[in-house]
Amino acid sequence: MTDRELAHAMLSDMVRVRRMEEKCAELYGEAKIRGFLHLYVGEEAVAAGSLRALTPDDAVVATYREHGHALLRGIPMTSIMAEMFGKQEGCSRGRGGSMHLFDAANRFYGGNAIVAGGLPLAVGLALADSMLQRNRVTACYFGDGAVAEGAFHESLNMAALWQLPVLFLCENNFYAMGTALERAQAQTDLTVKAASYTVESIAADGMDVIDCHNATRQGVEHIRNAGGPFFIEFRTYRFRPHSMFDPELYRDKAEVEQWRKRDPIPAFTEQCLRDGILDAADVAAIEQAADREVQEAVAYAEAGTWESVEDLERDVLTPVAEPAS
Repeated sequence: MTDRELAHAMLSDMVRVRRMEEKCAELYGEAKIRGFLHLYVGEEAVAAGSLRALTPDDAVVATYREHGHALLRGIPMTSIMAEMFGKQEGCSRGRGGSMHLFDAANRFYGGNAIVAGGLPLAVGLALADSMLQRNRVTACYFGDGAVAEGAFHESLNMAALWQLPVLFLCENNFYAMGTALERAQAQTDLTVKAASYTVESIAADGMDVIDCHNATRQGVEHIRNAGGPFFIEFRTYRFRPHSMFDPELYRDKAEVEQWRKRDPIPAFTEQCLRDGILDAADVAAIEQAADREVQEAVAYAEAGTWESVEDLERDVLTPVAEPAS
C-alpha cells in the first residue's frame, strides 16, 4: 500500500467511525438505541492506525467501547447499527447490543462488558494458535481501568511465561470511568507495569494515527519474529463522557477543550493536505461517503425486524434439576 493509499484509508477509517458514533449519540437521544452506550469520539486514531497493521487471520478482542474496532475490522455498519437497535439482523442477532458486537467470520471476538474481561480470552486464543503452530497474532484492546484488575496481571504473566502471541493494546484515556489515572495508580507509566512481567513495551501518541500505526507494526513484527507478547500504551483521550449516563463531573471542561485541539481527524487531514498526499476533493469524497454509509446503516436498522417472542429462549441454556434420590 502506497503512502497515499494508506493515508486515504486511515483518514477514511477515522471519519467513518466519528460519523457513526455521532449518529449513535443522536439516536440514543431519540431512544432508538437503548441501554448502555460508550462512544469512541476522540480515540479514533488508535483503532484506525493499529487495525491497519493486522492481517485478516489475526484475532481481535475489544472492550465495551468497541464500535469503531468492529467497523474497521470489517463488520458492516448496517450490521452494527441493527445490533444497536436490538434488531435480529444485527451482528449478534440483536441480543448483544452496544457492548457485545461479535463476528467470528472477521475473527472479532467481542465486545466485552466486563472490565479486563477480554484479556484472559485473548490469552486463550493465542494459546490455541501457539499449540496449533499458526503464525497469528491476537490483538487485545483494553482501557487504563483494566490495569487495576487481577485479570490484567494474570494475563500478562501467563502470556510471558508461555511466550504467547498476544498484542496487548492499552487505550489509556486517563480516566477509568470517573477516576483519574493518578488517583488510582501509583505508577502512571503503564509500560512499566508490562515490563515488570518481562513483556516488551512501548508508548505511542494515541492522537496521532501514524504513530499508532507504526507502534502497532513494531509490536506485530516483534511477535511474529522474536516471539512472545508485546504491550503498547496508546495515550489518548475521549471527548465525550464515559457513557451516555455519565454526568461528567470529574474533569474540567477546559481540559476537554485543550485535548480537542489535538483532535486526530483535523490534525491528520491538515497534515495530508500540507504534504500533498491528499487534496480537498479527496477529503470531501471521504466525508460524503461516510455520511452516505451512516444514512444507509440507519435505514437498514430501522427497517430491521424484532425477534419473535417464540424465539426468546432459543440459545438460552437452562439448568436441569437433578432427579431426587
